[in-house]
Amino acid sequence: MSPALPGDFLRLPVTHRALHDLTDGRPENSVEAILAAVEAGYGIEIDLQLSADGKAMVFHDYELDRVTAETGPVDARSEAQLKAIPLTGGTATIPTFAEILALVAGRVPLLVELKDQDKRGTHPSGTLEAQAAAAVAGYEGPLAFMSFNPEMVARMAELAHDVPRGLTTCSYEGEHFAHLSPEAKAHLQALGDFDRTGSSFISHEWKDLARDSVQALRTRGLPVLCWTLRSPEDEARARALAENVTFEGYLSALPA
Repeated sequence: MSPALPGDFLRLPVTHRALHDLTDGRPENSVEAILAAVEAGYGIEIDLQLSADGKAMVFHDYELDRVTAETGPVDARSEAQLKAIPLTGGTATIPTFAEILALVAGRVPLLVELKDQDKRGTHPSGTLEAQAAAAVAGYEGPLAFMSFNPEMVARMAELAHDVPRGLTTCSYEGEHFAHLSPEAKAHLQALGDFDRTGSSFISHEWKDLARDSVQALRTRGLPVLCWTLRSPEDEARARALAENVTFEGYLSALPA
């Protein structure tokens, strides 16, 4: 099993893609949103994608279209090209993982989601994991990796075994998962990769927190985080079934 999550991951609410708010010039996964979260004292969740030259960039989507004025795949642009693209609604450009690590500098918990690269074919499997592991070597402060792709989590066990790691999980229902066989869906819903990957936590879809397999982890004394809360009322419901929340669109209450 990976190292346990540091206590601050369970104490401080986690901002989804940092403390973003376009009305205040803070796009998601931006330097502005990162700095706002640090100043407020929240934990931070960010996403990693690869550039064309195999560098870890802080960006959620596979395409540039939604949050920049550019179009096309993120992994079709080099690190230098991506660093020149402003995020819509802010003034800063797409940051590298290394830049965000230096910015946070261990002041608040940093929860890093590795976006699934294995079916993209742009880079060899394991490239993002290797880049992420190299970037955090020597980093001091609360840090954890997670991914929907259990193979990526398993690779982190080899590349950064001293950093807590976990699975990002959900109900696996709906059109997005229609391609899954009944057996594959049941395996994922049962969190069948948790022990194999040496995970020490999950971050689960909040509306599905009551699932038996999720609550069984808590019975084992393992923490369940959840995503993504968008109101204090929903947060109150989620906290009855999870150790901590990931939120956006409002300000979660900080502990006294």
